[in-house]
Amino acid sequence: MPARIYQRPKNAMQSGRARTDEWLLDFVPAEARRADPLMGWAGSGDTQAQVTLTFATADEARAYADKYGIAAHVIPTPVRTLKLQSYADNFR
Repeated sequence: MPARIYQRPKNAMQSGRARTDEWLLDFVPAEARRADPLMGWAGSGDTQAQVTLTFATADEARAYADKYGIAAHVIPTPVRTLKLQSYADNFR
């Protein structure tokens, strides 16, 4: 089952950067989600979609995938650009 390795993105709802240094390994969904006929909740029979493993570095995650024969590809972290602006720029 294929997997992807990526670095956790910053939460868009908060300004903090907690846990953004972790690398995640999660499995690609094997089947599409479907609505339950009784309750209408979305679900599937894919139990691997519930598994997310965390690692300190991308190399550790890659080594784990290689050890257990998981076909994984690393998604590189995009470059973070900062827009430096002073408070006075709001009044120009």
